[in-house]
Amino acid sequence: MGTAGALGLLTAARADAQPAPLRSNTPLQRVIAAARAETQVTRFYDPSYVKLSYPGGDPPPDRGVCSDVIIRAFRAGGVDLQREVHEDMARHFASYPHLWGLRTPDPNIDHRRVANLMVFFQRRGKAMPITDKAEDYRPGDVVAWDLGGGLLHLGIVVDERLSPTGPHSLVHNIGAGARLEDVLFDWRILGHYRYF
Repeated sequence: MGTAGALGLLTAARADAQPAPLRSNTPLQRVIAAARAETQVTRFYDPSYVKLSYPGGDPPPDRGVCSDVIIRAFRAGGVDLQREVHEDMARHFASYPHLWGLRTPDPNIDHRRVANLMVFFQRRGKAMPITDKAEDYRPGDVVAWDLGGGLLHLGIVVDERLSPTGPHSLVHNIGAGARLEDVLFDWRILGHYRYF
């Protein structure tokens, strides 16, 4: 039997042993699928500072903050925001907010801060108009909100609607783990970004 035949039998045997994972063929589809999957994994809101490996570091998968939903989803699409934000901050530190008293970039936390992600997306030319029309917000878009009192929040639009005529839902973690909810216009939108 030739190599191609042997590989075919091996692939068939593996397929019989367990179902093949669903494969999405574009980075955007992988991002959306990963965001939706977060609702089954991330159970807790935990803003703790964590020493992370670099690149590709992540807090434990069952916990995190709103930005971790975005970071994990983007990794599925081939974008490591930890590395991307850190490298951009290392080159252009003065362009980023100085709200935390840091004198140099910190790859353990910088990418997990909403204000830094907003600056990063803006610097990459990924900002979209902020409108009050639900149809302007497409699956894969990242939305930043002002919750009031200086609190910022992020979510990612996914390809699911919770009502037939409603807007696309978003996945976000505002305090009880990652959730799929219709919250697009629940707070004042400060940023709208389309990376993919």
